[in-house]
Amino acid sequence: MTQRDGSDAHASPWSDLDRPPLGAAGLRRSLVRAEGLWSSVDVVPRTGSTNTDLVARAAAGAVQEGAVLVAEEQSAGRGRLDRRWSAPPRSGLFFSVLVRPAEHEVPRARWGWLPLLTGVAVATALSASAGVDTALKWPNDLLVTVDGEERKAGGILAEAAADGGIVIGVGLNVSLRAEELPVPTAGSLALAGAKVVDREPVLRAVLRSFERWYVEWCAAEGDPGLSGLQETYAAGCSTLGRQVRAHLPGEQELVGEAVAVDGEGRLVIAGADGRREAVAAGDIVHLRPA
Repeated sequence: MTQRDGSDAHASPWSDLDRPPLGAAGLRRSLVRAEGLWSSVDVVPRTGSTNTDLVARAAAGAVQEGAVLVAEEQSAGRGRLDRRWSAPPRSGLFFSVLVRPAEHEVPRARWGWLPLLTGVAVATALSASAGVDTALKWPNDLLVTVDGEERKAGGILAEAAADGGIVIGVGLNVSLRAEELPVPTAGSLALAGAKVVDREPVLRAVLRSFERWYVEWCAAEGDPGLSGLQETYAAGCSTLGRQVRAHLPGEQELVGEAVAVDGEGRLVIAGADGRREAVAAGDIVHLRPA
């Protein structure tokens, strides 16, 4: 999540022994199977954005559902509101996946749950594989606790592909050190006291978790209640129960308590007058108690 312009930016993958390169062949052997979701796993040394690249591959008909594209270094990753995301080589996990929910008869109205599903999959995988409790900030941030404070360690971005698929990108700070943080409010698994910062087992755990949640969600035709997704997301969402300020499209603003995530994945905010409003898109700020 930080920009590195030093001379070591494109050094040997083994120049930092704390950050070994990913093994593409091993990832394929462990993840790609005939009856599974994952159809291919590609690892590239560096790119601008894995989302941009995978959207282009999907448009060209070069990949199937379940394609995974991972970059050791990402120089122009994008978050919501076109925010930039970059980090030192091999310091994090930067990857995108392609899914086609229409092929599983999931109504388009329920596709908005995909970023939330991804958050649940990542958070549950990190707890099991790295021993790090990860909270979800609606709609797409991954938060960890560092020195008693909530910090952003990752983000999720879903984009439509021209072939009707959805590309979901994840950026996650794994071994980022304190001096490498772009801002003091950023965090990483290492700074949160992770028991494991080897990216390969963490990535395998995240992708397996995503596969399980996605398959169950599709089997329920995208129903967040029937699949258990809505309940699980609410249990791990640190936004709920907090006073928040929502910056909405059109420079509007809404302040109140986040009380629920509804069946469409929208954040329900109760204003001071008691009225509730469901927010489908916007930038959410967690407000500190007075």
